[in-house]
Amino acid sequence: MQYFGLVLAFSWLAFVQGKVPPPSPDGKYTIEAPGIKASFIPYSAAITNLFVPDHNGTLRDLVLGYDTADEYATDKIHPNYGAIPGRYANRIANATYELDGVRYYTQRNNAPNSTMHSGTNGWSYRVWNVTDVCHDSITFTLRDEPFSSEGMPGLVLGRVTYSVKPNTWIISIEAEATTHRTPLMLTNHAYWQLDAFANPYNDTVLNHTFSMPFSKRQLAYDSVAEVNGTILHIPQHSINDFWSSPKHVGANASAKGWIGNCGPGFGGYDCAVTIDHDHLNPKNPQPYSQPVATLRSDWSGIQWDMYSNQAGFAFTSCGFFPKDILPVKKTQGGPGSANDGFVPTYGCLAVEPQDWTSGIDYPEWGREPYQIYGPENGVYRNEVVYKFSAS
Repeated sequence: MQYFGLVLAFSWLAFVQGKVPPPSPDGKYTIEAPGIKASFIPYSAAITNLFVPDHNGTLRDLVLGYDTADEYATDKIHPNYGAIPGRYANRIANATYELDGVRYYTQRNNAPNSTMHSGTNGWSYRVWNVTDVCHDSITFTLRDEPFSSEGMPGLVLGRVTYSVKPNTWIISIEAEATTHRTPLMLTNHAYWQLDAFANPYNDTVLNHTFSMPFSKRQLAYDSVAEVNGTILHIPQHSINDFWSSPKHVGANASAKGWIGNCGPGFGGYDCAVTIDHDHLNPKNPQPYSQPVATLRSDWSGIQWDMYSNQAGFAFTSCGFFPKDILPVKKTQGGPGSANDGFVPTYGCLAVEPQDWTSGIDYPEWGREPYQIYGPENGVYRNEVVYKFSAS
């Protein structure tokens, strides 16, 4: 822990002494390696662009976002494009939790009752420090003061390093609770579109093929889309079965139960699942050697395989996205593209590797060692690797 704090201190010193170069005129920092180029901004430590070649060698920008850095901070919808949400990602049921005999109350920013991504002053609303950058890596750091997000005690020092290797994107997220035990659960919130909205026949992800071979269980939601403490086994060939074999995201779009599947009022997926494998250990800083999820588009031929050291992930097929509101980036066609310049409903898939959603609300799950950190129990780590291919 002392080493981690020193690293942050020296990184901050390098920043204030002017050793970190400024961003490009559009406010972005770009890193690259053979077969991959990615751009990032300090606001929410977000990835803004990720280019890989499709099966014809055409570069495609695979993540949703905005054309300029300023738009990330000004968009009132705030979909967390490419962001690092925290210090506790995803939902806190009923906007409250108990820790060491003390009841804490968090911001009710997710109607009607829960907290989403630690509220409207969470880490995805902050401007991070750029503390190190080179041709293939960039590091952001954040000092999160006690209760700067409602209901979150103690000082936390956060760091995320993005790096690229040939055809590979690596995410390393670390955080240290230095003064008080506090919830910590972080992730990256990229929204994926492997056709980059260039497919003239389908501008959604319903034709993308998805699989999660180690995820046979999901966390159940109640009538207002809060995790209710029940863990369900996913039946083979059911709507949520992506474990028995890969299938299109929209394979069950006409099935009974598609509407309201993981939340009231919209169709598709907004689910949280476990990753069940004997060798998976969230305390191990290295991702498991087999991919825990795979996403592929037959049109572009692009595929990613995701490796993670986490025990679960949340994923959404963007069924709640408002139509003709969120613009498509110019790197994805913009106005006049296959989708008339706006992100359609079901236009993306977000996959968020993390521990079990709302785990602090259900101590019977036994997730405290992986979600509660303090001065006595080390550094939180979330390691994710995406490997890209095209055929």
